[in-house]
Amino acid sequence: MLRISELDESLNTYTMSVYLIAQLGKNFSESGGTEITGAELLKLAWDKIKEIQYLGGNIVTFLEAENEEWLLSFYRGNRFSQFAARQTVSDTDESHELILL
Repeated sequence: MLRISELDESLNTYTMSVYLIAQLGKNFSESGGTEITGAELLKLAWDKIKEIQYLGGNIVTFLEAENEEWLLSFYRGNRFSQFAARQTVSDTDESHELILL
């Protein structure tokens, strides 16, 4: 971890720059020959990240997902591995667990 991040000894945590895949989703109400699979959508994101990594560096990409087995299985099948989990914090909603991949 020290090769790609910085240790904050006071908090006993690491800080690093990463590429974040956020708000990846599909609109299932649209149809008519314009469908794209989740795997195709994720491949487009991966291809763009690889291009950016070549130009600017950085080696870590991550995303957060709801703790739903079908969703986690999809991401595991598309090159992601779980490395942590966290509870959301909100003043308006109940907290829930997000899985970091």
